[in-house]
Amino acid sequence: MSNLEFIGQNDFKEKVLASDVPVLIDFYADWCAPCKMMEPSIEQVAQEFSDKMHIYKVNVDDSPVIAASYQIMSIPTLLIFKDGAPVSSIVGAVSYKVISEKLLSILEE
Repeated sequence: MSNLEFIGQNDFKEKVLASDVPVLIDFYADWCAPCKMMEPSIEQVAQEFSDKMHIYKVNVDDSPVIAASYQIMSIPTLLIFKDGAPVSSIVGAVSYKVISEKLLSILEE
């Protein structure tokens, strides 16, 4: 099981939109096999990037309003926020390398 922080409708604005550092959101569902496959990569990203950004998980079944407001149509979807706005996304199961390269490019901007 993940040791990442789970957020929902009640704390999304405070933790994501008002964050002064970039935020990575992992939109997932418990029943999603590709989401489960990505957990080790997300955990590794969290360990490596936690000093530069916040990383949270949002369960689309528990927080459908958030998922709908960002047009999450497929999971897993990773959405990267900067200054309270989404700036990039990764849809589908990808490797740690793909995620880390994307995050590094966002952090360098």
